[in-house]
Amino acid sequence: MLYMILGTLASDSGARRAAARPEHLDRLRALRDEGRLVLAGPCPAVDSPDPGPAGYNASLIVAEFPSLAAAHTWASEDPYARAAVYEDVAVRPFCQVLP
Repeated sequence: MLYMILGTLASDSGARRAAARPEHLDRLRALRDEGRLVLAGPCPAVDSPDPGPAGYNASLIVAEFPSLAAAHTWASEDPYARAAVYEDVAVRPFCQVLP
């Protein structure tokens, strides 16, 4: 089953995010290489693909996990979660309709 993980970034997380980003991306690449990643990326804080100094306010991941519990575990072990980059993380089942 697919699950969406929406992490809301803490307002003061810029330096922690930068430090944890390489390991965070490695985990996403591992999901991709296993054929389990549907999409992943940041949510700009303003209506622009390059938000400049406004930065980002959330991250979205949609991936396949064996269960909701497994998705929660994966999210809680993410480097962004461990480094307090996220102030909140929502994990929910997701049904892809398109494409």
